[in-house]
Amino acid sequence: MLAICCFSLFIVGLDNTVVNIALPSIQHEMGSAASGLQWIIDAYTLVLAALLILSGSVADRVGRRRVFLIGLVVFVLGSLLCSLAPGLGWLIAFRAVQAVGGSMLNPVAMSIITNTFTDRRERAQAIGVWGGVVGISMALGPLIGGFLVEAAGWPSIFLINVPVGLVAWVLTYRYVPESRSPRPRRLDPIGQVLMVVLLGAGTAAIIEGPGHGWTSPLILSLATVAFAALLVLPWWELRTAEPLIDLRFFRSVPFTGATVTAVCAFAALGGFLFLNTLYLQNVRHYDPFEAGLWTLPMAGMMVVFAPVSGRIVGRHGPRVPLLVAGVALAASGVLLTRLADDSPAALLLISYALFGIGFGLVNAPITNAAVSGMPVAQAGVAAAIASTSRQIGQSLGVAVIGTVVAASATFGPSAGPAFTEASHTGWWIVAGLGVAILLLGALTTTAWATRTAAGVAVRLTPEHGRQTVAP
Repeated sequence: MLAICCFSLFIVGLDNTVVNIALPSIQHEMGSAASGLQWIIDAYTLVLAALLILSGSVADRVGRRRVFLIGLVVFVLGSLLCSLAPGLGWLIAFRAVQAVGGSMLNPVAMSIITNTFTDRRERAQAIGVWGGVVGISMALGPLIGGFLVEAAGWPSIFLINVPVGLVAWVLTYRYVPESRSPRPRRLDPIGQVLMVVLLGAGTAAIIEGPGHGWTSPLILSLATVAFAALLVLPWWELRTAEPLIDLRFFRSVPFTGATVTAVCAFAALGGFLFLNTLYLQNVRHYDPFEAGLWTLPMAGMMVVFAPVSGRIVGRHGPRVPLLVAGVALAASGVLLTRLADDSPAALLLISYALFGIGFGLVNAPITNAAVSGMPVAQAGVAAAIASTSRQIGQSLGVAVIGTVVAASATFGPSAGPAFTEASHTGWWIVAGLGVAILLLGALTTTAWATRTAAGVAVRLTPEHGRQTVAP
């Protein structure tokens, strides 16, 4: 069951990054502006972020296996439609369909894993494997995507999901038993709507701001709606019996640290892949396969260090992987602030390798810290919130870093010194995110932090009952 869950999650994680390498080809064929490229990525990650928790709750109620199988079908259908998209708007819409299916896979797989592995150490090791597979799939995305785009065009990056998804469906149907939560949580439709409004309006304001003007009525309206949702969401969640996001979780310092670390790490990843793809293909004029090969040091380090991180976390806890990850990501960002149109290969390869080490180490401790100390009944929800934070982070990384760079340079094939110079601000943001992960790793792995997690676990037990508390 662990292998099947990881196999299915591999294609979802792969789709988070494989599309990046195809952006210049899609831009050339469809004539997309910078905001269109950002939406191709964020339409997927935003829908994932908005629906992950809901999908987990529905699976607990109607059956995890059933929802997992439906998710695979929707994901395969969305992938097929993406490959046939006749224009940019259709592609963005079909990416959202893909993400609806993907949202049914990630949290459900984690629920299956946490309920299958009841021993604490075995569960930690299984979660480490899961986190490693997610990291590896994202690492291999640019390399696999570059090969497919060069060999068969950008639609092939979506078509490859069809046979893989169908095999996963057959294996799931054959080997994964049905399971439900003995006490499924009620749905929170108002909280779900507020979450969608917050993420959608906020990201749209960031991406569309440069094109429409930051003081235009549209952008001001989007920002106002997002801010209102941000205020109302926690107010509502504290007053509903079974909220979409249980704010009691955030009284656990390790859990809060895991969610913030996930946002930082995946924002760094989203910005890194977005800028790097455009730099390699539009500035240095490498073809997609060559651009994918340049990311091999990153992919290789992630493949090596992701499972290593899982083993370290299972045996010794998350502190060391988090600290080393923060240092490596920050160092990679600082090196890339020296990027030029003709930067030597050594600068690129060392920077990419450092990023791969950092990101490879950070995934497993995020998931472990999120579910550590939680009752089994709450572990799936906690993991879903951590997964949501990953997608929010990647969406913000593409939106914020892409927008910052777009304010000073174009993203097209004629991009040159102006784009490279403008990207330095983006790389400083990546470095800052690495420093944030380092500080969070130091703070959230102390004895005091562990005690806060134990206190939250007591409050979350059914015997303790639900209390309305401040986050």
